[in-house]
Amino acid sequence: MSIRKIFKMPKPVSITGRTSTITNSFVNSIIPIKIPTDKEIEECLQILGLDKEDLRCAYCGDKYTEWDHLRPIVAGKRPTGYISEIHNLIPSCGKCNQSKGGKYWKKWILSEAKLSPKKRRISDLNNKIERLQNYEKWGNIKPLDFEKLAGSDLWIKHWKNCQDMHKQMKVAQDVAVEIKNKIRKKTNKL
Repeated sequence: MSIRKIFKMPKPVSITGRTSTITNSFVNSIIPIKIPTDKEIEECLQILGLDKEDLRCAYCGDKYTEWDHLRPIVAGKRPTGYISEIHNLIPSCGKCNQSKGGKYWKKWILSEAKLSPKKRRISDLNNKIERLQNYEKWGNIKPLDFEKLAGSDLWIKHWKNCQDMHKQMKVAQDVAVEIKNKIRKKTNKL
């Protein structure tokens, strides 16, 4: 085996490469959280066919590590109107949550996306899908109109702040590139 096959440089990071993180922060900072009752958690697990003593990912059956938003709370760099509440949260493993991202669960679960349950050939997938469909109907939640609830003036101010942060990140990236180029030029090595 070639020594080059085992060596990998860390991926370069740019300031502007983090704009989606900033946007997600602006979305997540306004998403209401509704704490569930014990009864709601028990009902959730019953609908999904999961055991609280050995909690598993509702998508693939691996050991759960977190709770995922079944319906995405961010799409197109804007809030979808769904919130963090038991009717929109399910036990998930990190592989599924990261692979699914902000995609609609049913489209993702049957996709060829890296680490999707279909791609990983998870057994009993149709049963898991049926349980997830039943869960999706549970609570009959509808997206909220955040702009209407907050008021247009405040809403516009919030998203202008986000745009201003993105612009400032671009300015900071330009300065960072200038610094990197000067270091390269003066060291003649990099």
